[in-house]
Amino acid sequence: MNPQPISPSTRLRLDILFAPADRAEAERLLVNQCGNKLPFLDKSDEHQLERFRFAAMKLSQGQLDGLRRAIALAKTDWRDLLMAAGFGEDTSAHERWWPTADAR
Repeated sequence: MNPQPISPSTRLRLDILFAPADRAEAERLLVNQCGNKLPFLDKSDEHQLERFRFAAMKLSQGQLDGLRRAIALAKTDWRDLLMAAGFGEDTSAHERWWPTADAR
């Protein structure tokens, strides 16, 4: 199974949230560790993975260490990640989330 790339919507949020020097690593982490390798998400495409990737980015607050912690939570139980980000009870809540550059 090949890792799914990030979607255009994920790219927009990543570019807002992460400093230019951290963007490539943030993308690498999202593609390789927060994607279709998560439990029960193996058949998900880049758009279906947005909810999980947005949640990880939201919890990261634009920091790579924060992103790594959020991804570790997703690997343990991605439902906890979704709840922590406020995306657990509304399946479209992630679509309304927009980070701000001052979140870094």
